[in-house]
Amino acid sequence: MEIEYKATRPAVEAVSGELNKMGFSEVQIQPAGDRGIILRLPAIDESSHQTLLAGLRGLGELEEKQFTSIGPTIGAELKKNSLYAIVLVMVMIALYIAWAFREVSRPVQSWKYGVAALIALIHDVSIPAGFFALLGHFYGISVDTLFVTALLTILGFSVHDTIVVFDRIRENLKKLGAKENFENVVEKSLRQTIGRSINTSLTVMIVMLALYFFGGLATKFFALTILIGVFFGTYSSIFIASFLLVTWHKWGLRKA
Repeated sequence: MEIEYKATRPAVEAVSGELNKMGFSEVQIQPAGDRGIILRLPAIDESSHQTLLAGLRGLGELEEKQFTSIGPTIGAELKKNSLYAIVLVMVMIALYIAWAFREVSRPVQSWKYGVAALIALIHDVSIPAGFFALLGHFYGISVDTLFVTALLTILGFSVHDTIVVFDRIRENLKKLGAKENFENVVEKSLRQTIGRSINTSLTVMIVMLALYFFGGLATKFFALTILIGVFFGTYSSIFIASFLLVTWHKWGLRKA
């Protein structure tokens, strides 16, 4: 529910106290703009909706901007579709990378590039998801479809960064051939791309910081999710995906 008071917005403590008196204890209260308030609460019927509005009107004249109710069936369907979308994107990205690097077979097979990228992507979405799980547990912050959109954005940005590193590895393998071992080729490739990766990520993070501090309430957590994801996505492209390739290659040599 989003409401806006005509005059001065009451303090959050006053709103919380009024809600508790009416029996609405599990409510998240977020100020919006100069006079607005956004309330997130468990599903209620129309009678409880009107009771809630009447109690809030006791704190001042207000206008209800919107009221959206999502039932458990729709909520479960959204959760299921969101998980399907994230998993499908990660699998398709891994398959695409394996196909794009199909001409690279020495000394690491092309499908291993796809698997390494997939592991890095799992890392990239797990950290923002875990961070918001903690926020939800300790501060009652909930996620919505914008959070899923942010995770998909992180996947796209992170894999783009990873592909740049992998592509430089491929080019250096063609140039150096058997003159350098694989570990040195990967290190050389990382040195050539690390500046570009950090600069690109910084430009995105600066924009997201501006959106977080100066944007609206609706996009605040969207920007925060992308901030976290881009930071760890850049880290994973440099220190996880390429490291996995080298480790996998060394393990294969020892096994042989």
